[in-house]
Parts: sequence; C-alpha cells; structure tokens
Amino acid sequence: MAEELPLEQDWPRNYFNYFTEVEEHFRNARGSGMFLLSPLDWALVEAWKNSGIPLEAVLRGIDAAFQKWRSRKQRSQAVNSLAYCAQAISKEAEILANAGTSRSSAPPPAPFEMQDLQAFLAGNAEHLRSHKLGAFSAIAQSLDDLAVQTEAHFQNLEDLERRLSALEEKMIAIARASQSEDQLLNARRDLDRQLQPYRSKMTTEQLAMLEKQFLDRKLLEDNGLRRLSLFYLAA
Repeated sequence: MAEELPLEQDWPRNYFNYFTEVEEHFRNARGSGMFLLSPLDWALVEAWKNSGIPLEAVLRGIDAAFQKWRSRKQRSQAVNSLAYCAQAISKEAEILANAGTSRSSAPPPAPFEMQDLQAFLAGNAEHLRSHKLGAFSAIAQSLDDLAVQTEAHFQNLEDLERRLSALEEKMIAIARASQSEDQLLNARRDLDRQLQPYRSKMTTEQLAMLEKQFLDRKLLEDNGLRRLSLFYLAA
C-alpha cells in the first residue's frame, strides 16, 4: 500500500520539490498556466507527501487521470481540483511500491544554506514566543535549542524534519485547544463545500487524511502561525 512507501526515498530532492512540481505538473496537464490551487488542493498534496507517496507517483497519476478525462466523448466540466486525480495517484503509488524503488547513492543537497536554516529556526522560535496565544514557550525553546546545534542538524535534515514535524503537531494541538466551536464549525463547512464533488473518488482513508490536513492548515492560517517544516524554508 502507498502508506508503506519510505518517506526518505530520493530525499531531499523529492521532498523539497514536492509541492512546486505537483502544482506545475497539474497546471500543465490542465492546460491553464494561471490556474491557482485551492486550500483543499494544498491539503491534499501535503497528505500525499506526509504519507510517503513518491513524487513520481503523483505526477504519473495526474497524467493518467487527464488522459482518461480527455478520452471521454462527453466532458461535462473541467478538472478543477487535484482531488480528481486521487484514484489514479493511489494506483500509480501501488505500482511503484510493487515494482520496488531505487535510491540515489549521492542525493542532491538541500536548496538552502546552513545560515538560512539557523535563521529559520530562530525566527520561528521568536514568532512563537511573541504570539498572541502565549502558550508556545516550550516549543520556542525547543526551536532555539535546534538553532544552537544547526551545524549538526544540517548534516541530517531528514531527522531534523521529523523533530520539526513533532513540534508542529504540538503547536497544532495547542492552537486547537483555543479554537471556538463556531470557528471549527465554519472550517468544517468550508471543507465539506470544497470536498463534496470529489468524495466518491476517494477512499475513506484518503478522505480522513485530507480532512485532517485541511483543518490543520486552516487552523494555522487563522491563527497566523508559521509552518515549521523545512519545506517552508526551501519554498
């Protein structure tokens, strides 16, 4: 299954290129360079990335979905969301998993300098320390500690990303504890409105993962909280 694929394969090349490659490929396949991905689309891409679906599977799945769409004699509407490609992407991920994957012996370096990483960690720590919720001091201190040891962590960015993911989960939990019922209700209404046309094209597991990513992203945006992942440094 797709979730069994190793997240570290082709790391860091696939990791740091993931969002931008998917966005560009979808635009090209759709034939509309000015098309903007929706919050639902971004949450879906993040769900694929976090579940370890290789970039190659996503790109191949997009091509397969559009090929199928163009082969139809009648096209009732344009493809306006990556969710349309979800089934094809899952199939491509399974094909790659069954075929096995190869790893590069010398993966390319991260697209940022060590001093950029230190500034990113320290800046996020200061942001959390001064946030209006005032409940992120422990996370800020952890980021400061990571910043002090930037040189060591720069040699193992994959492990650093795991640490940052854990800290972001704690940050989300704190923010959600302060979320009102009305705010959560509005977020879920927005999710249901955007997701409704695509529910039949996704599995229960895919829907659950997407819903979580969407609600987490909206929660952070509504609270003005920065993402801690290294991707947001490289983007």
